[in-house]
Amino acid sequence: AGSFRAAARKLGVSQPALSRTLRLAEEALGTRLFDRDTRRVTITPAGQELLHIARRVLGDFDSALSELGHFMKGYRGQVGVAALPSMSVALLPSAIATFRQQHPQVEFKLQELTAEPLLAAVEGGRADFGLCAKPAPDQRLRYQPLQDDPMMLVCREDDPVAARANAPWSILAERPYIGIQSGSSIRPIIDSVFVRKRLAVRAAFDAPSVAACCALVKEGLGIAALPRLSLGLADMRDLAAIPLGQPATFRSVGIVTRIGRTLAPASLAFMRTLIQQRP
Repeated sequence: AGSFRAAARKLGVSQPALSRTLRLAEEALGTRLFDRDTRRVTITPAGQELLHIARRVLGDFDSALSELGHFMKGYRGQVGVAALPSMSVALLPSAIATFRQQHPQVEFKLQELTAEPLLAAVEGGRADFGLCAKPAPDQRLRYQPLQDDPMMLVCREDDPVAARANAPWSILAERPYIGIQSGSSIRPIIDSVFVRKRLAVRAAFDAPSVAACCALVKEGLGIAALPRLSLGLADMRDLAAIPLGQPATFRSVGIVTRIGRTLAPASLAFMRTLIQQRP
């Protein structure tokens, strides 16, 4: 600015305050930054060198603030998701692809877990949120539904039942039934229907996974009841899936978060993408 008065005016401070700040800076550095006389103020070699450093520091500061701004807008950071196997196949890939179009620098940490370990990961902070079936009410977790996943009867393609528009749950008591082992989020839904319908169903096999269940069906060892979204985990060639009715039953799937935990903006933005993509 060429003078202390002009510089003070540009900075919006008083001239004595500016002079005091400069004096303290020179004392701290042990050198003069400006030469002054009654007519002019000129910068010293040490002051010129400090000017270069100051501009670099301010540039770094602006860059850091810009990076923070991108983080706060969800354009940078990491999203940690724990998902049931069916959710990691049916819901996550398309949502990540859509999200990445606007947030290419966001990283993802994906975990594929069964129901109980998934809820434990969310509660313990090892995942930002989970994609799973509706859990039992819990004071520490919040559930936000995304969609209803209809229960389907899975049978061989050459099975007469495959030609129907739908099938009653009672058919599972009349035919060899292939179930899912306990610990799966699917098992409680099926068992609750059996109880409500008073169906005495005894599984010929308790399969350890959806893929194994469908493989047993394909070999003609029985029929099964599975949610539609889970069928992406199995080889469905030569198999048919028709809606189960009387009653029509759905598995609610959604987002689980820990109550009281503040999520990073990128995680919140990705959750919005999942919500927008629900049917």
